[in-house]
Amino acid sequence: MFLYLFFLIFISSIRTEEDEVTMEEFREREMHKATCSDCGQACEVPFKPTEGKSVRCQDCFRKSRPPRSGGSGRFGGRNNFSQRRSFNDGPREMHKAVCAECKQECEVPFKPTEGKPVYCKDCFQSRRNNQEEF
Repeated sequence: MFLYLFFLIFISSIRTEEDEVTMEEFREREMHKATCSDCGQACEVPFKPTEGKSVRCQDCFRKSRPPRSGGSGRFGGRNNFSQRRSFNDGPREMHKAVCAECKQECEVPFKPTEGKPVYCKDCFQSRRNNQEEF
């Protein structure tokens, strides 16, 4: 089995000269003429402009980009996987609700949706513990 997998990996790694794309060919992509929607100057972009969508020249594009968040890692700080709140984001907005189980008034860190049950901290924890037993 191991030899078979090794063989498949080896065969898939073999490239012909026709398959390889050089960096030079990659850089020589088709450019399209456009007018910058911010400054009005003529420019070239590496995609075909679509009517109704704004196009920016390189200078305006750089100016409009949000500053990088000096974080570390491959994605420069916050990324799609770390959009959650952290402890240093400050206090959360709390919303009043009535617990569906004990009928006590409580506060929850989200806006309750009508028709969906809301549980106070104690009832939520007890329901969670009961589910883990199964």
